[in-house]
Amino acid sequence: MSCGKCNKTTVEELKKTHKLLAEFDYEPVKVEKGYANRTLYVNVSDNKIELKPVSEELKEKFIGGRGFGLWYLWQAVTPETKWNDPENEIIISSGPIGGITQYPGTGKSYVVSLSPLTNIPIDSNVGGYFGPFLKFSGFDALEIQGKAENDVIIFIDGDNHKITIEEAPEECVDSHILAEQLTEMYADSEEGKKNVSVVSAGSAAEHTRIGMLNFSYYDVRRKKVKLKQAGRGGIGTVFRDKKIKALVIKFSNLKGDSNNPADFDTIAKTGIKLHKEIHDFDDLQNSMRKTGTTYLVSIMNDYDLLPTCNFQFGNHPEAHKISSKVFKNYFNITKTDGCWYGCTLACAKSVDVFKLKTGPYKGQKVIVDGPEYETIAGVGSNCGIFDPEAVLECNFYCDTYGVDTISFGTLCAFVMECYERGIINKETTGGLELKFGNWKAQLELLHQMARGEGFGKIAGQGIKRMKEIFAKDYGADINFLNDIGMEAKGLEFAEYMPKESLAQQGGFGLTNKGPQHDEAWLIFMDMVNKQLPTFEDKAEALHYFPMFRTWFSLVGLCKLPWNDIVPEDNAETDEPHKIPEHVQNYVDLFTAVTGKKITKEDLILQSERVYNFQRVFNIRMGKGRRKHDDIPYRAVGPVTVEEYESRQERYDKQLKEEVGINPEGMTTEEKIKVLREYREKRYEKLKDAVYKRRGWTMDGVPKLETLKRLGIDYPEVVEIIKQYLD
Repeated sequence: MSCGKCNKTTVEELKKTHKLLAEFDYEPVKVEKGYANRTLYVNVSDNKIELKPVSEELKEKFIGGRGFGLWYLWQAVTPETKWNDPENEIIISSGPIGGITQYPGTGKSYVVSLSPLTNIPIDSNVGGYFGPFLKFSGFDALEIQGKAENDVIIFIDGDNHKITIEEAPEECVDSHILAEQLTEMYADSEEGKKNVSVVSAGSAAEHTRIGMLNFSYYDVRRKKVKLKQAGRGGIGTVFRDKKIKALVIKFSNLKGDSNNPADFDTIAKTGIKLHKEIHDFDDLQNSMRKTGTTYLVSIMNDYDLLPTCNFQFGNHPEAHKISSKVFKNYFNITKTDGCWYGCTLACAKSVDVFKLKTGPYKGQKVIVDGPEYETIAGVGSNCGIFDPEAVLECNFYCDTYGVDTISFGTLCAFVMECYERGIINKETTGGLELKFGNWKAQLELLHQMARGEGFGKIAGQGIKRMKEIFAKDYGADINFLNDIGMEAKGLEFAEYMPKESLAQQGGFGLTNKGPQHDEAWLIFMDMVNKQLPTFEDKAEALHYFPMFRTWFSLVGLCKLPWNDIVPEDNAETDEPHKIPEHVQNYVDLFTAVTGKKITKEDLILQSERVYNFQRVFNIRMGKGRRKHDDIPYRAVGPVTVEEYESRQERYDKQLKEEVGINPEGMTTEEKIKVLREYREKRYEKLKDAVYKRRGWTMDGVPKLETLKRLGIDYPEVVEIIKQYLD
């Protein structure tokens, strides 16, 4: 397949255009108890390649994955560093458990960088083979720094223990082509394609702040390269700004004990137990093996939680058109759709043959990786689009162009509401009629982003900057834009409606990186099951769950096997919302891999260290205090008359029972004002309760005693927070 931009027709011809800039031979090491005990540093400004040792303290305090990423980024940047400075780094790391093949969901990598959207550290998780292959090639993390003069490929040959930096002028950057070309180019044979993984971005990552990274793996059954995404925060934009065309790794000697764990038998037994649960219960619970995460669409719609038309509403009568029942008919259902070896949850669904209707690849038949729930809700319902093939088309182009579907969907929804309210018009959009439901205009906006032209260049800056542009250039009311622009800290919201769950409002607003659901998803505990009645209850949940979920990012695990499949007797346990049997599985796995005996309390402590370090890192970069935890009012309550009246009975009842005001005789605008005052005060009270539980000041700054308790009271860390302590 060709992108039309490359004159070379074969990978052999493409390879001949490469220019070797640097070559580095290294001694192989054996991974011991989950660690290679060294990392790889590559600077593409001066083509420097070197190895760094991993200390016992680093493993003890920062564990791996996101922890290693934050630590190395801290060393690399200063408070003045911007995302597009050469000093900014991209760090990729798995973790000690990452790469085992006996337990589902152990192929995750975690990518850390300064975000073009937020200007603070962003971390993003991703499946695929790159992370495990990196470790087994001899490196616990990869640090990339600097800026190349021309497009380069970094190749890590884990078989022959060699690293090269190659200038690569001819390959197309779009991922669905590039990943296929480089897999073929660097594999030793057709059979050897399964031993190659490629990291790439795409053409839209060059022109927007919402670029993401694709991590590839070769599907031997389909004989196709598939992609998983490190989506959030614009790391793909950093990648292309550094003129990195791709990272390629090759590792052929994978074994079941490549991690050389301390206790292989326990790992095997723990894995067998979960494999059996998946086999016995998945079809009865979420049917992940058949429909992936698409099953969430109907559930969210039924509970008024599916973001619709820029988070104005939580359900839609046409939602069934983009439900799992529909996408199931597009998927080639198999029980082997895991994105790492041994994952029987197998949620990495794809549409194997899809004919494109728009854009530069119009008429071509392609494989579409997904869609997953976030994509369906983002580019689908949140934009008022209920056409499954429109969702698939957008899914494909976001992936190959290197665009985060969550940010794209949320910013498109914002643009569409602004268009419908007359804030922008055809003149400002260059002729695009960006109304809710207009999937053709949505796709053209995406194609403009890839070309770096038109209104796509403005939209690709993200909601935070669009609000400033619309107010300055078009005279829009900045207060209204702030109310409806679903971003916080500069990051677009993930695709869940938080209006009726105060705990979920905190789950989005009180995050370190911005409103992403991987920290805390508390809607059902709070809104549906009423398990968090007090501020203290909510604060406890907003302590435990962000810390627990952080732990996955330290060790190389996927979250889904934790709570998307549950033991048969889970409801009978003392804390069913925590899935205690699976928590114990993770305790057992960590001990079995590393040989370090931990408890479930230690698991939280490990996460607290990294979480608090990241909070201080934010403060160092100019954010991370109370005012930065604010969220747009639409995340809290109804902004417009239409929103209020769509749930009038519910809101009137709340005014009467919770606020103590009889709404009879009040105008809708008056009701909105009173409800807003009440809900905004509640959110501030929630901040107080959460900060207290986390051991922070009322300004959201970790206290000195908290840092001391966690053992991260390093002089440079203490120096950062001193100016904010009483």
